[in-house]
Amino acid sequence: MKVRKPLSILLCILMLVSLCVPATFSSDSGTEKDYKNIIIMIGDGMGENHLKLAEEYGYNLFMNTHYDLRGQSKTRSLSHSITDSAAGGTALSSGTRIINQTVGVYAFDLFGLFTRPKSISEVAQEKGMKTGIVTTDNTTGATPASFSVHVPYRKWYSKLAEEELKTNFDLFWGHEDENTEITQEEVEANGWTYISDYDEMDALEPGSKSFGQFPNDMWRTRRRGNSPMLDEMSRKAIELLNADNENGFFLMIEGAHIDKQSHKSDDDVIYDYNSKRAEAVDAVVAFDRAIEDVVEFAREDGHTVVLVTADHETGLLFEEEDGKIRYHSNEHTSYPVPVFVYGNDTIIEPGEVVKNYTIPGRLTALLGWSKNDLPSCQDGLLIAKLKSIGLLPS
Repeated sequence: MKVRKPLSILLCILMLVSLCVPATFSSDSGTEKDYKNIIIMIGDGMGENHLKLAEEYGYNLFMNTHYDLRGQSKTRSLSHSITDSAAGGTALSSGTRIINQTVGVYAFDLFGLFTRPKSISEVAQEKGMKTGIVTTDNTTGATPASFSVHVPYRKWYSKLAEEELKTNFDLFWGHEDENTEITQEEVEANGWTYISDYDEMDALEPGSKSFGQFPNDMWRTRRRGNSPMLDEMSRKAIELLNADNENGFFLMIEGAHIDKQSHKSDDDVIYDYNSKRAEAVDAVVAFDRAIEDVVEFAREDGHTVVLVTADHETGLLFEEEDGKIRYHSNEHTSYPVPVFVYGNDTIIEPGEVVKNYTIPGRLTALLGWSKNDLPSCQDGLLIAKLKSIGLLPS
């Protein structure tokens, strides 16, 4: 059959592909309370037995004793029963399961030409909310990237950095990027205030737009150098985002080194080497201290919900016959991870096991967002271009 109007047919196809059907979950729970702020805290790689390991070392974790609700999350990706951080982060940011190694893009449109999932950060910005990302990882790490940009491959670090610097976050703080060496000149050219140590962070005033590149370990329980620690970063971020703010804020805080320490291979066969266990516990405790400070704000504020979870478990930790928690791998697993909720007692059922991609929809429903707000999609690069030049209706 001869096609007489290929351009018209192509445009129709593009319009059809650009349509997005939201996922079916949205909760009406908790709407009786006037929520304004959402804080998601992600302990990268943090499984249930990482918490037990910390208890084995004598720590009484805040997150284990002060929650309003506790459940678990199933963490698979679209492509694998075991997710990576890019797909796991995107499920938590966009309410969408995607394939491993990709960041904020659909499996059928990896380059985001036709349509892309919106992240909770992007919808929050559209609604006039302030937004922030705080991480102990590189700023181009998979988790901060999944809450901020859309890139086909998580290791295209230069592209990730380029896209992150174009975003409209009020603050974006992490470890100095070892993969791209983001410079102060690049940061300031994109309209950010560049900060690189605790004093510069502490001096920030409300209304600033800051990009943090901190050189030393922020993930430990004791300061090294003049970099801020995760609890200090979290407190300052909330102070800045909450100041003179009628529309509320969204903040993602990541403790990245539970995963990083659990990935360390102490031996090709044995994974219970004491130094590894101690380092992972240090990361858990530092993350827990940040949770305590964040929850203290939420309790006092009365308009904030805090959800703590993980993108996946790392290390295959389980209790052996002698009662000790030991590592049995240095890779990700499909074990369910904990979910803690503070400031709300209806978002999940006590002990409920939820699918990871339902979490952002449950949270945003508390703010009164509709099913069409999240999960949802936005025009891809090609569709947006065709609309801008009038070849597709806006």
